[in-house]
Amino acid sequence: MHIDWTHFAPWPALAGGIAIGLAAAIMILFNGRIAGISGIVGGLLRAAPGERGWRAAFIAGLVAAPLLASLWGWRMALHIDAGWPAVIAAGFLVGLGTRYAGGCTSGHGVCGISRGAWRSIVATATFMAAGFATVFVLRHVLGG
Repeated sequence: MHIDWTHFAPWPALAGGIAIGLAAAIMILFNGRIAGISGIVGGLLRAAPGERGWRAAFIAGLVAAPLLASLWGWRMALHIDAGWPAVIAAGFLVGLGTRYAGGCTSGHGVCGISRGAWRSIVATATFMAAGFATVFVLRHVLGG
C-alpha cells in the first residue's frame, strides 16, 4: 500500500466526518429518523402522505452540497478505475446487500453504531470485512 503524503489532508476529512455526525444527530433529534440513505431513497419511491417532502429535500441536499462546494472553489478529484459494466454490477450488488442487511453504511455505520445497536455493529463489521476481502482478492490474488 502506498500513501501519498504530499496530498494527505486530514482536516477536510475530519470536517466532513463532523458534518455527517451533526447531520445524523439533527435528523434523529428533530425528525426522529435515522439518516440512512437507502431507507430515505427507498421511502421516497413509496412515500406515505407527508413523507415525500423531507425525503426529497434530504436527497436534494446530498446532490447540491458538492455542486455548491465546487462553486466555492473546492475541487474534488474523482477517478474510477472501472468501466461502466463493473460500476453497474457493483451498484446492483451494493443495492442487493443493502436490502439483505436492512440498511446501508450510513444507517448502520453512522447512526446504528452510535446508538449501540448490535444489529448495526454486526452489519458494519460484515460490510467492512467484505470490503477488505474484495480489495485483497482483486489486488493481490487477481492482480488488479
